[in-house]
Amino acid sequence: MSALPSVSDMTKLQTVKYANLGSLAILVFDYCITFSEEVRWTWFKPWDVVRVIFIISRYLPFAGVGITAYYALRASDQCAATLEGYIIDVISIVSAEALLVIRTWAFWQKSKRLLIGLSVYSVLSVAAAIAVDLDPAVLIPGEGPSAAGCYFESTRNSAVVYMFLAMFESVMLILTVYKRIRDYKDLQSRIVVTLYHDGMFYMLCILAITLANAIIGAALPIAYSNLFDSLQLVSHSVLASRILFRLRRNNERVHEPSISVTTLDTANYLRPSSMSMGRIGTTSGGQGI
Repeated sequence: MSALPSVSDMTKLQTVKYANLGSLAILVFDYCITFSEEVRWTWFKPWDVVRVIFIISRYLPFAGVGITAYYALRASDQCAATLEGYIIDVISIVSAEALLVIRTWAFWQKSKRLLIGLSVYSVLSVAAAIAVDLDPAVLIPGEGPSAAGCYFESTRNSAVVYMFLAMFESVMLILTVYKRIRDYKDLQSRIVVTLYHDGMFYMLCILAITLANAIIGAALPIAYSNLFDSLQLVSHSVLASRILFRLRRNNERVHEPSISVTTLDTANYLRPSSMSMGRIGTTSGGQGI
């Protein structure tokens, strides 16, 4: 875009600004209605890797979206993209994706091979995304007295970044569906239903927003490139947190105190149907499954 955007471009950029501010409202609203769940399911649990990742994915987006809101609302013609904001966005999305990886890992009976594979794939995806879009956002000062604040615009490379993210999320969806069909087709454990159906719904929502961002970045006018940028950050935080809340709520309902959902240790729940039913008649020598 040129240094002096047209009236049409400024209208589009203003729409993007409103969309980013709306995402902040969604984040605050969801936090308010889920705060009691956070207190119940996380505050009094032991500190571990899952809780640390949850805290990052839950609270860091407030800083990322807050920085966006600050630049959108402040009355100044000094607009410069900050490295801090970019780093916060990356860490927030990566931490939310880490919760989804842990969920998939738990559904796969804590397979070390799967965890290593997804970890390596995630590192490569993040590295590729950063390499493709090292300067992801441009802040444009408003023109005229009624156009206060800064406007946001990305390059076409942002579409490639979102495609990397969409492919990673699609892999986790496919792995979950495959495991469900192969091992848990006839198993109706409550924890399996929660891990699968709720997880699939939330992950599909996240994937839909990621694909929408990829399409916007590739096909719509460049002024719309950041339309759902903050919504991407917010959706990852909100939906990944809800997956964790549902898991822990479900764990209490099935009354299994020996199962620690704090670390997502769901091996007893997630025993494949072939192991839990097909071998009962052949294990009479006192050998457990």
